[in-house]
Amino acid sequence: MFVNVDKFFPMKKEELIYFDNAATTFKPIQVINKEIEYMSMYTANSHRGDYNISFKVDDEIDNTRELVKSFINARHKEEIIFTSNTTDSLNLVVNGYFKNYLCSNDEVILNKAEHASNILPWLMLKKSIGFKIKYAALDKDNTLSLDSIKKCITKNTKVISLAYITNVIGDKRNIKEIVSYAHKHGIIVVVDAAQAIGHIKIDVRDMDADMLAFSAHKMCGPTGVGVLYAKKELLDKMLPVNFGGGMNLNYHESDISLAEIPYRFEAGTPNISGIISFGEAIKFLNMVGLDNIERIEKHLRKYLINELKKIDYVKVYNEDILSSIVLINIDGITSGDLGLYLNTHGICVRSGKHCTKMLKDESGFTDTVRISLYFYNSYEEIDKLVEALMDYKAIMEFVNK
Repeated sequence: MFVNVDKFFPMKKEELIYFDNAATTFKPIQVINKEIEYMSMYTANSHRGDYNISFKVDDEIDNTRELVKSFINARHKEEIIFTSNTTDSLNLVVNGYFKNYLCSNDEVILNKAEHASNILPWLMLKKSIGFKIKYAALDKDNTLSLDSIKKCITKNTKVISLAYITNVIGDKRNIKEIVSYAHKHGIIVVVDAAQAIGHIKIDVRDMDADMLAFSAHKMCGPTGVGVLYAKKELLDKMLPVNFGGGMNLNYHESDISLAEIPYRFEAGTPNISGIISFGEAIKFLNMVGLDNIERIEKHLRKYLINELKKIDYVKVYNEDILSSIVLINIDGITSGDLGLYLNTHGICVRSGKHCTKMLKDESGFTDTVRISLYFYNSYEEIDKLVEALMDYKAIMEFVNK
C-alpha cells in the first residue's frame, strides 16, 4: 500500500468513509492550494491581457495542456482540448465532427452498458440525420467483447463509441484490439475514458484511439474541467459548437475566421482556476504512480469481494470484474434504502441505475449499490462497510421505519 497518502487529502476524516469514487474523487491539498493561488495572486483572464499576471495565466494553462499531453502520451499538445467535463467532450465529438461526417445510410455501434453521455448525443443526432444505431450485445457476464462488435460491423459502419471501463459493470474493454480491428475497416473509434483515467495507464498512441474523453474530477482534479483528445487530422475537420471570444481570428458581416487548434474549440472564458489546478492533480498522480494505484485497487477489490462473500444475503453482481467498481444489493431492499442505511454509518456509496438506463435490457438488474474504490481507501474502511452490512437486523429496522 502507498504510505501516508491520507495526509494529502483534507477530506480524509475518520467519520467519513468515501466509496463513491466513480462519481468524483477527493482533491489533494496541492490542487486546493493551486486554486487558491490563482484566486489570490494572479487572477486575470486568459489570452486577453497585455500584462504580467495575464501572461502568467496563459503560461499556467499551457503547462497543464502539456502535462495532459504527456499523461496520455499524445503526440501534440494541440490535440488536447479543454472542455467542462466528459459529457461536454462527447457532445463536442458528436456535434462538432460526426454531425458533418455521418449520412443517413451510415451506422454507429454503441452498447447498452454505456453511460448516458455516450448514448444520448448519438440519439439526438440520429433524429436529424437518420443514421442507424446498432447496440453490440453484451456477453453473459455483461462485458463487451470484440466478437460481439464484429457481428455488428457492416460496410456502412462509420464509428464505434465505447467506454474504456464502464461506470456500472466496471469491465475494462480491450481498446487496442478493438481499435486495430476497426481501423482495418475504416471505422473511427471514440473512447469514453472517464472511469479509466487516473486508475490505469492510458497511452493514446499505443491504443491508437481516434478520440478520447475524460474529466479532471475523476482523477483528483477539480470539477468543471474536461478533456477531449483527438488526432490532429480529425481536429482539422471538426467544427466548433460554441462561438464567441477567443475562438476566432476575425469576423465581419458575413463570415468568420477560426482561431488555431485547439483554441477554436475553447470559446469564452474557461475554468481558469480549474485548468491550472488540474495540472497539480496530474503531478500528484505521477508522484503516486499509476502502477501503484492499479496495484492498490486490485488488492482492495480482492479483499472487499472476499469479505462480501461471507454475507450470504448480499448479492455481488460483478465479482469477476477486475476494476475498482463493485456492484451489490440485498434482495427485497431497494438500493436507495441500502445507500441511506450506509449513510447512517458515515459510508458514502451510489445507488440506483447510475445513468445506464438501458443496461437492464441485457443485465436483468436495475437497482444496485455501487461501491467504487480508489487508492486512498483502506482495508479498515472496507471492514467498517462489511460490519454495517452484516447487521441484517439493523438494516431491516432502518428500512421498515
